[in-house]
Amino acid sequence: MRNPKPGKKPARKQKKQKPPGIEKPMRPQPDHGEKSYRGSGKLQGLAAIITGGDSGIGRAAAIAFAREGADVAIGYLSSKEEEDANEAVRWIEDAGRRAISQRFNVQKPAECKRFVDNVVKSFGRLDILVNNAGYQQEQDSILNITPEQLDGTFRTNIFGFFYMVQAALPHMKEGAVILNTGSVTALRGNESLIDYSATKGAIHVFTKSLAQSLADKGIRVNCVAPGPVWTPLIPATFKKMKDVAEHGEGTFWDRPAQPAEIAPSYVFLASADARYYSGEILAPTGSETTR
Repeated sequence: MRNPKPGKKPARKQKKQKPPGIEKPMRPQPDHGEKSYRGSGKLQGLAAIITGGDSGIGRAAAIAFAREGADVAIGYLSSKEEEDANEAVRWIEDAGRRAISQRFNVQKPAECKRFVDNVVKSFGRLDILVNNAGYQQEQDSILNITPEQLDGTFRTNIFGFFYMVQAALPHMKEGAVILNTGSVTALRGNESLIDYSATKGAIHVFTKSLAQSLADKGIRVNCVAPGPVWTPLIPATFKKMKDVAEHGEGTFWDRPAQPAEIAPSYVFLASADARYYSGEILAPTGSETTR
């Protein structure tokens, strides 16, 4: 088994991006498991929605789900992300599964409903919802967090999760799964991501509460809380390129995870292997999860 430590770190010279960020300028290119992930039928015949599925963790989960036998619909926010979304679709279809990509805003309940209804109409079912869309913006002080930033971060990172569940739940049957993307920042905090960390803490409690609420329906709810991961959000939202180059240096492996290293957590929790798991926070952080 190969030790993860020798993996590539972010390049010192990195092109600064604007949110939400795209994959093409990133150095090195993220690994979504395009060449490495091998499926074994764990999600055969199921249908999944992944928000923020055009790149990063979302794309890696989409590729893994498709290779496990699921049809996959991905949502993305900006026209700038269309090329990334098309690439994700290409890999889903390459696995022999049906794919849908749709641009929409998770902050708007009506758009969430239209997306979900379109997926159910096309796939005929909905078994897995992955709430993965997220936003962050570094600030040196809480005094610099504007009302607009605070509102946008909460509306994307937690309101959007509520809206997607409200849209999806009427279509989900016993055995369905809801997965939320949390963060190590919810476990440790982060001095320059105060509002983001607060939303991720809300997501963790949202997961536990929703799991209790849906247990009698036979619907499982879990959360994946990654540590640093090499995704477009990093060069797009970090203020200093020096911090981008040092992203992940505090882990045991001295680098951020590749999205492909996080995707198996989603596959596990979505599959019948995790049938006794609900209300759990699975934390692939590359280090100890508590201090």
